[in-house]
Amino acid sequence: MTNTQTVSPARPLTQPVAAPRQSHRDRGTRLLATLFLAPTVVGIVVFTVVPIVGSVVLSLFHWNVIDSPSFAGTANYREVFTDSTVRVSFLNTLVFMVFAVAAQLLIALALALTLNGRMPTWLRSVFRSAFFFPLVLSAASISVVMKYLFNQDFGVVNWLIGLVGISPVPWLTSEHAALATVIIVYVWQQFGFSFLLFIGGLNNIPKEVHEAASLDGATGLRKHLHVTLPLLSPTLLVATVVGVINALQVFEQPYVLTNGGPGDSTRTVVMVIYERAFEQLRFGEASAVGVLLFVLIMAVTALQFRLSRRFVHYQ
Repeated sequence: MTNTQTVSPARPLTQPVAAPRQSHRDRGTRLLATLFLAPTVVGIVVFTVVPIVGSVVLSLFHWNVIDSPSFAGTANYREVFTDSTVRVSFLNTLVFMVFAVAAQLLIALALALTLNGRMPTWLRSVFRSAFFFPLVLSAASISVVMKYLFNQDFGVVNWLIGLVGISPVPWLTSEHAALATVIIVYVWQQFGFSFLLFIGGLNNIPKEVHEAASLDGATGLRKHLHVTLPLLSPTLLVATVVGVINALQVFEQPYVLTNGGPGDSTRTVVMVIYERAFEQLRFGEASAVGVLLFVLIMAVTALQFRLSRRFVHYQ
């Protein structure tokens, strides 16, 4: 008796697979993500993109708020480039940026390394709060207080140094001392931000790395230079970029402490923008200076990221 079997036809090796339909959950997730991102995107467009574009457009016009704007082309930029006050303000801002950011990073790093050592937890928390506290205060209010502290005639600073026989220093009335005083006040308020960044970066460094370095004979300063700093370089990059951007936009400290004086020794770019716009009603020139400052910030930031390829090491 013969068994007969039905042989099914061979199936093709590859068959087109139908694309899965998008589920209601996926569509809901995307809609929810869009709703969460919308306020941030709208805020960036309204408060960042639109003002930047508006400043660029306004820099091509003469406008004093009272009269109608008149097209000026590049006249505002030519006026700015030939203005000695603008040139001095850019030079002052660059000098301020170099010294303020360097001092801010060095102080913050030294304090972070010190507090990261052996210390009771409660005492470490006290120092962290104390170092960060000036950052939450108004820069204008701090500058008002510091203006009295650094007063040449009745300031506390000159009274203290007078106790050791040092004659009063014209902190705010000398061309050489005024900018240094502004830098001191600025660094005192701003170093807390870099300090917290460094504390977070140090806590992310594995303890095994330091233990291995200790077994290899690295101690003290040598361990920090060859182990801690390379591993902390990404945090150092962030602190440097943020510090440079903030320093290039400094306004409150020099405005309240010295009002740009004596002469133009402490006049910064943002002070020039404020004076041209709200005191002299030359909004076109103020916008031109703002555009140049924006270009400078972008150029310096791009240079920092370019140089970071050599010095920043990621784990």
